[in-house]
Amino acid sequence: MFSGIIEEAATVMALNWDKGNLHITLECSFTGELKIDQSVSHNGVCLTVVSIEGNTYTVTAIQETLNRSNLGLLEIGSKVNIERSMLMNGRLDGHIVQGHVDQTAVCMNVKEADGSWYYTFEYAFDKEKAKKGYMTVDKGSVTVNGVSLTVVEPTDHSFKVAIIPYTYAHTNFHQIEKGMVVNLEFDIIGKYISRIATLNAL
Repeated sequence: MFSGIIEEAATVMALNWDKGNLHITLECSFTGELKIDQSVSHNGVCLTVVSIEGNTYTVTAIQETLNRSNLGLLEIGSKVNIERSMLMNGRLDGHIVQGHVDQTAVCMNVKEADGSWYYTFEYAFDKEKAKKGYMTVDKGSVTVNGVSLTVVEPTDHSFKVAIIPYTYAHTNFHQIEKGMVVNLEFDIIGKYISRIATLNAL
């Protein structure tokens, strides 16, 4: 379980394919605090630490994960938003994030707004999935590349988010440009409410 408050943007140091699996080696400032089998969110994807060597650690993304996320598009030097799992004895500063990416979206526009930025993202709309809560609502929560954000001006297949300077500088949002693919996780509470509403309608 995560909160969507990114700790830092780690750097991809190596990418190694093993059949359908991708082993991703990254460098971050708290590698020394990690442990084997620990869960860490990578651009919103919950992955398990499988090895640690010096100031780098490695996680493995299986084919299902690669099909649903942008991890297969990573390159050496790419910045990846990372967050360790949430401590249950502290404040929940973002929202409940599972680390289970639902689908990807494409950045359609980046607009600078007097010191902050507005990003517009578009995703494939599926009416049946929308009925199950795979959608955005105005002022609701959404996770983009693991970052907990508030939705602005949603449509059936798009939404905007406002990025403050701190988030811009400390996550990989400063590298997101028009046409780039990002990971989305829709709000789990919205999914449960949609499921309950569907069951009540039967």
